[in-house]
Amino acid sequence: MFIVVKRVLKSLVLSLSLPVLALAQPAQPAVKIALIEAMSGPFANTGEAVYRNLLWAVERVNAGGGVKLADKTVGSPLQLDRFDSKGQTEEALTALKAAIDQGARVVTQGNSSAVAAALIDAINKHNEREPSKRVIFLNYSAVDPILTNEKCSFWHFRFDAHADMRMSALMSVIKDDTALKSVYIIGQDYSFGQAVAREARRQLKQQRPDIQVVGDELHAIGRVKDFMPYVTKIKASGAQAVITGNWGNDLTLLVKAAKEVGYEGRFYTFYGNALGAPMAMGDAGIGKVLAVADWLPNVTTPQSEAFYQSFRQRFPKPEDDYVHMRMQLMVQALVQAMASAGTTEAAAVAAKLERASVTFHAQSGSMRASDHQFQQPLVVGVMDRKGMPGVKFDVEGSGYGFRVIKTLAAKEAELPTTCQMQRP
Repeated sequence: MFIVVKRVLKSLVLSLSLPVLALAQPAQPAVKIALIEAMSGPFANTGEAVYRNLLWAVERVNAGGGVKLADKTVGSPLQLDRFDSKGQTEEALTALKAAIDQGARVVTQGNSSAVAAALIDAINKHNEREPSKRVIFLNYSAVDPILTNEKCSFWHFRFDAHADMRMSALMSVIKDDTALKSVYIIGQDYSFGQAVAREARRQLKQQRPDIQVVGDELHAIGRVKDFMPYVTKIKASGAQAVITGNWGNDLTLLVKAAKEVGYEGRFYTFYGNALGAPMAMGDAGIGKVLAVADWLPNVTTPQSEAFYQSFRQRFPKPEDDYVHMRMQLMVQALVQAMASAGTTEAAAVAAKLERASVTFHAQSGSMRASDHQFQQPLVVGVMDRKGMPGVKFDVEGSGYGFRVIKTLAAKEAELPTTCQMQRP
């Protein structure tokens, strides 16, 4: 009897002690994530928008206990550190070195394919030279196809659909527009803009050879303050539609100028759904501005609405309304890979990340191991006034939102790759 009572008392003491023991566990070091983006200069608004999205994702992970690694009862928190590249490649490379020196083992960037290409090269060289300090590169929006084809890297993972995939989604709408007979192609003069123009010409020739390209030009990225000369030419050409990959202020100023000259054609865009474009176009954009995305706020599912509403609760200012589902899936995939690897060591995490499959608020995606190109559904939306059927939510308090008119499953959006992956 005495032995039984003693055992019961011992078990009781141990059970009561467990919360104390858990509290006594030492805090784990943070997993540092470096965000390298333009936080100043003409594209500062895009950098700040990315920061809000990633901050929100990091906050959710930390609120859930952080990343659980092997043999740890307490999770490691994520720490998001921002580095201003000023939109310049050399500044981004300097920021990369500073981030690694400060202990970052995960690097994120996306708003410039030229910068992304330079970062891939630098990270490849660093990881070979400093195996004890290797890093992985998570790319959320640098969409030049070359990054997961000729320049593919074991250390680089792209979570956005690349330019050819986005163009294919837009072309699925263009090919059904039988009234469309002429288009004007305009874009930013760097690797991404060149890739968009090249693919637009190729796909038009393949799928709609009856459409005439009445204009095709590139302009300096981030330097044009007045697009009036460009849209004057567009209007004079008689183009029924414009195809553009422009983003940030280069897109906002373009559509604003188009409105001012009274251009009435359609805009087939990669990024016409946010960062000032709907406000700049106003009523003139209704039914005429189309955008392709991995997700739009007016995707009609309860899970999607809950996701969007929770972001707006965290960032209630209308000007902060720029949310990307893919950035949330990216952080989810990173956490999954680290937990599965049981470590933050780059090679081990990369090996798990290249086979990651995640679902968040009913949106799913998976990483393709052959080239590290994330595969996910794509949608095309058309601009309309808030409150119209299918437009429950507007963009940035503009009164205009995007109604989904086309949905492509991940398999439909997938394209082949030429990547010859070199693994360590």
